[in-house]
Amino acid sequence: MKRNKVLVCIQSVLPRGGVREGLFFLSLLLLSCTANSQTNGSDEDTLTVDTPQVHHLSLLFAGDLMQHGPQIKGALQADGTYDYTECFRYMKQEISEADVAIANFETTLAEKPYTGYPTFSAPDAFLRDCQKAGFDIMLTANNHTCDKGKKGIERTIQMMDSLGMPHLGSYVDEAARQEQYPFLLEKNGFRIVLLNYTYGTNGIPVPKPNIVNPIDTTIMRQDIQAAKAMNPDAIIAFMHWGVEYTIRPIASQVTMADWLLQQGVTHIIGGHPHVVEPIELREDDNGEKHVVAYSLGNFVSNQSQEYTYGGMLVKLELEKDTTTRVADCNYSLYFVTRPAMSGHKQHRVYPVSIPDSLITPAEAKLRNTFINSIRPFFETHNKNVREVMTFDISSFIESETND
Repeated sequence: MKRNKVLVCIQSVLPRGGVREGLFFLSLLLLSCTANSQTNGSDEDTLTVDTPQVHHLSLLFAGDLMQHGPQIKGALQADGTYDYTECFRYMKQEISEADVAIANFETTLAEKPYTGYPTFSAPDAFLRDCQKAGFDIMLTANNHTCDKGKKGIERTIQMMDSLGMPHLGSYVDEAARQEQYPFLLEKNGFRIVLLNYTYGTNGIPVPKPNIVNPIDTTIMRQDIQAAKAMNPDAIIAFMHWGVEYTIRPIASQVTMADWLLQQGVTHIIGGHPHVVEPIELREDDNGEKHVVAYSLGNFVSNQSQEYTYGGMLVKLELEKDTTTRVADCNYSLYFVTRPAMSGHKQHRVYPVSIPDSLITPAEAKLRNTFINSIRPFFETHNKNVREVMTFDISSFIESETND
């Protein structure tokens, strides 16, 4: 704890009487002060007041990390290995600047044959390069978790563990879930509990004894109670919900968000629609603020339908002394270009603030189409959250040089 010292000044008043009496009294007072100073080892009497240290934590949330067939093909190198460095090159700076970056890992690592939609299995290099790009925690409860059955679930977990990549949402068995969930994030003096749930797994049954966290209020209520018992500074729920390709949240999302907040969840981050949906910064009757982001959209994919090639990163800054509060919340937009329209070998993710000098005319046109449609929509439907422009070309060039 930082300590502030408040000096206490002692005033003395000479007694009434002659000069001799006054000087005698003053001499006694000075002797007393000298003795006191020697006793305390200081020339001043001090009163120490404790001031709580202020802690800060920056969290970054990204959408769906997907792997369609053309993405896998584009990452294949001449020597038979896979590399996705080019994909994340222009986003690495922003992702890495956060204290903790979290994304939805919407594929499996089930080994060859690698496949895209409808049942995903990506090269292990995809996870490795996501980590190199700055992502710190992966969410694994989504509708594609069971695409490759038991092997897909368990090997994805195994690979994340082998790389030291924390994860939550799916588990080998109930014992593993009991040990690892709710997920406790401890960073910068904060205790943040993370929860992750999905509406379903595309009709594929979850193989026993594996577990994929479902959106079930009975289970979720128990998990939230367990989360509260961990004495957290905040509880964040990541929800895989909603209707695909719909930029407005449906009624069940709004109802579930209200229910989660009533149960004690602090912030809510959503995904699954593959397009962005509005974000709100709500304030409750106690003056506490709660982020509700209904959908972040795709972070990277091969999808080209309207809005699916763009998304947003949400940045949440928490501040803590005797209480924990939202210091700031903002978002930045990005877009994804495909080799078929850009001429590059790989899919690339760009911040919308990237200068035209670093992208092709076709990429600039795609960016402008996205922001010219989504910005007016957000201006109408977002609440108390602003967009920020994040790309710093000088810092980017410096990071490229260092790499």
